[in-house]
Amino acid sequence: MTSVLGLAPVIPVVVLEDAADAVPLARALVAGGLPAIEITLRTPAALDAIRAVADGVPGAVVGAGTVLTPELTDAAVGAGARFLVSPGWTDRLLDAMRGAGVPFLPGVSTASEALGLLERGVTDMKFFPAEAAGGVAYLRSLASPLPRARFCPTGGIDAARAPEYLALPNVGCVGGTWMVPGDAVRSRRWDLVESLAREAAALRG
Repeated sequence: MTSVLGLAPVIPVVVLEDAADAVPLARALVAGGLPAIEITLRTPAALDAIRAVADGVPGAVVGAGTVLTPELTDAAVGAGARFLVSPGWTDRLLDAMRGAGVPFLPGVSTASEALGLLERGVTDMKFFPAEAAGGVAYLRSLASPLPRARFCPTGGIDAARAPEYLALPNVGCVGGTWMVPGDAVRSRRWDLVESLAREAAALRG
């Protein structure tokens, strides 16, 4: 399976209240150079939004975030999600994500959790909540003892902090919301979203 971590330096983390906004938002993100889009399963509109993007935006690689149960795994993939992201993991959830046939990023915030995934052959992980769990310094400290682990840190990261994370050898990309600010989505300022996405796509460590 293709790794999620190589699709773009930044994965937008999107919360949508109205599925009708999904296609124009995704088009703006793709136009700005961010094809991988994580739509979180935090709202009733989420699955319909994933389905709309999967059907209506050919350049998008739409994924589902906040995947907490095997049932949500099945529902997300059924709606067209091409990758899965969870804030943590359990054996049951990991088995479901493994069986889904799409790339996945189970969440960790400690070395022990990362070791548990490495034991199971999983090397791509979400580091969450990134800033609260130790940020750049913590991830840097994991690079030497856990060289096979690669991370997508998410949580509290903005445009100013992102390059510090992206400069780390064990970080493949970062997740964030700063290119999809709530007021821009509510006012349907897709031009602003595209502009912010373009700036994010240009970030490098």
